[in-house]
Amino acid sequence: MKTSSITEQLLAKAYNFQTYTELIEKLFSEGRTTNEDNTEGMLNYTKMNMQRSSRWEKRGQINEDLISVLKNLAKDQIWLVITEGWCGDAAQILPFINKMADSSDRIELKLILRDQHPEVMDEFLTDGSRSIPKVVILDKQTLEVLGSWGPRPKVIHSEYIQKVRDENYENTKAAEELHLWYARDKGKTTQQEFKDFLESLN
Repeated sequence: MKTSSITEQLLAKAYNFQTYTELIEKLFSEGRTTNEDNTEGMLNYTKMNMQRSSRWEKRGQINEDLISVLKNLAKDQIWLVITEGWCGDAAQILPFINKMADSSDRIELKLILRDQHPEVMDEFLTDGSRSIPKVVILDKQTLEVLGSWGPRPKVIHSEYIQKVRDENYENTKAAEELHLWYARDKGKTTQQEFKDFLESLN
């Protein structure tokens, strides 16, 4: 499947992981967020997520089985990530996505901001929602969509959605438990899901 919204022009203007990280830091230093919702709450989320992302950049590790799969991909790929700097799930996941991409000469990682590209986001909704991060995996030569992943590992996504839809469950508690899960999981479940998907392509 090819999409009408993912073009060579869009990809040429997309961020790499370093420039995306630098953008978040620069905006935050100016009291701004990536989507210009510059409320105190959103700035606090951004600060917390900068710390989470930095922690995984330093400590996160990609397992050897996944590295083997990444090094033996059959085709060159572009991984286009739809994200925002204030997104908690993105902070927990993107450092691992970046490390995966760095492990393979066949993967080029690109990032775009959700609220600047609604036409792309709307082609990759999750249950009708603009949930992020969303990783769209493309054949580099044709820009055919090989698959997409996100906004979080399936097992914790189902549990989290069940909690936030429960009127008797506080959303703040659900979010705290979600991030505690990420801390304990250390990226292992995300890596397993990517390994399974990439093996299905070869």
